[in-house]
Amino acid sequence: MMLKVSGIFINGEWRQQQGREQLTVHNPASEEKIASIAIATEQDLADAVSAAEQAFKTWRHSNPWDRAAILSKTAQLLRERSADIALAMSTETGKPLAESGAEVGAAAEQFDWYSGEAQRIYGHSIEARNRATRMQVIYQPVGVVAAFSAWNFPALLPARKIAAALAAGCSIIIKPAAETPYSCAGVVQACVDAGVPAGVLNMLTGKSTQISEYLVRSEVVRKVSLTGSTQVGKKMLSIAAEGIKKVSMELGGHAPVIVFEDFDGAQAAKIVAVSKFRNCGQVCVSPTRFYVHESQYDAFVEAFVEYAQSLKLGAGTEPGVTLGPMANARGLRGALDLIDDAVSKGAQLLTGGKVAAEFAKGYFIEPTVLGNVPADARIMREEPFAPVAPIVKFSSYEEVIEQANSVPWGLAAYLFTHDLKTATVAAEDIEAGMVGVNEVLLASAEMPFGGVKQSGYGREGGSLGIQDYLEAKFIKTRLF
Repeated sequence: MMLKVSGIFINGEWRQQQGREQLTVHNPASEEKIASIAIATEQDLADAVSAAEQAFKTWRHSNPWDRAAILSKTAQLLRERSADIALAMSTETGKPLAESGAEVGAAAEQFDWYSGEAQRIYGHSIEARNRATRMQVIYQPVGVVAAFSAWNFPALLPARKIAAALAAGCSIIIKPAAETPYSCAGVVQACVDAGVPAGVLNMLTGKSTQISEYLVRSEVVRKVSLTGSTQVGKKMLSIAAEGIKKVSMELGGHAPVIVFEDFDGAQAAKIVAVSKFRNCGQVCVSPTRFYVHESQYDAFVEAFVEYAQSLKLGAGTEPGVTLGPMANARGLRGALDLIDDAVSKGAQLLTGGKVAAEFAKGYFIEPTVLGNVPADARIMREEPFAPVAPIVKFSSYEEVIEQANSVPWGLAAYLFTHDLKTATVAAEDIEAGMVGVNEVLLASAEMPFGGVKQSGYGREGGSLGIQDYLEAKFIKTRLF
């Protein structure tokens, strides 16, 4: 399957690829070339910024009900085009078609949600100290937005940023990951066909460093949104600080799972294993460190291994596949290194642990489960963005909370207990922006998504999501 679209969309037009350098997009299941994507030039970057700046002057004053109607229409178009976008997504990411289709649906829900939020940008009044004074707070769009998304959810991540920006009245330039430009292009095209005016939404593909430095340094750009690694986030923050820009960061995670003594270990394993291996483990909120009470450890491990061994590996476009390849060779090598390090330090290799031998091509790794992983293993301190699950025993509450909070990230955490006191106190003691209690689904349009510590700040989704695209303005008026 060869994909089309140049990747550069500026001021209402897809620009031609001819005359520009090209990046190659590969299918991670076969390592075959599926397309070439244009590398934006300095002139493209300048044009995108200029288009967004001019479009913002009118879009910021557009009727919020009109913006809502456009966002709602975008959601409808995404659902109508779900099969085509999902096929492109599975081709460029390798993820199973069922997961790709679900992601397109989730992207549509972002536009549904923000169509309502566009109509609910509420200010408020403040009671003054005398009859001659009126005081109020209003919210206005922050301005031109530069948004950068990752490759693991190539439709949902751009949708979160685009929908919120458009709802707030901002114009936006979106830069998708170089590995997965076509899913984002599908979202952009749906917005355009739904009626987003020229210049309000622009898309750039090419060299990440060049594009990010240009956009974040631009005096026109007033808001930066990134979904990416903590390392990239730190670099982008340092640049944004020079211009005192509004920034939101959704960065790395290393989510702990705690299964307390009163919760059935086998039941917990069946719940979290599904989440762990989704998208081949390449999920920022994926459960990645499993702390199981010693009384439930054996049952948890047995059920977890059984699920891992039941997965069917293959290209995401093939029927029946439940686990696709990793996105690239770099990630595959990193996963194997983490496994080797853990085993060398005493961890038990319970299943998997190596490249899937049945595939001559592609970045396939066996779903892997490690038991009794020591605290000094790298995988307990470094995010395993891979289908690798390290499991550890614990005996006391204080011990496990300390271990869970021992890493510099704090995106998500998962607790399993039937005891109300334990659930309440542990959810408060865990250092994470999102906590699931007997639940692993933390990402939907109505939920505020984001983390603490080095997992970033700001929220996407929910009633908080639009706030990062608005500025509060206080107005005090003396009547006479």
